[in-house]
Amino acid sequence: MKSQNGILLEAQRLIDITPSDVRGNYSDGYHTFNELYEFRKTYNAALFNEWAKFDIPSYDVHKSWKHNDGELCFGGGWFIVVAILPTGQISNHYEAKDWDLFKIPEVEKAKYEFDGHTSADVLARLNAL
Repeated sequence: MKSQNGILLEAQRLIDITPSDVRGNYSDGYHTFNELYEFRKTYNAALFNEWAKFDIPSYDVHKSWKHNDGELCFGGGWFIVVAILPTGQISNHYEAKDWDLFKIPEVEKAKYEFDGHTSADVLARLNAL
């Protein structure tokens, strides 16, 4: 009998070898991963757009095709959105098709070097606002 850790590792292995177009349709019984990513993107765009609209100096938001080092995001076809909040930096990457969802200032390259934030850091920074 496999240990719980062994079962989890096997489940992850099977997920990893599943084609991405199939993987996005996995569901928790309520939403697929594709739906959840679409929600995340839409909420993110709405929030960044509001911050930009009100031009709040302590919420510096922008988008760029290039990272701070001048390199195209993931070699091209992707862009980055960045917000510098009173609690720290947050950022996400999106495909080129979603560029117009973000009605925020465009810059030649991301203004700030990536600070190494993790998903947990982003959640903490947002929750601390």
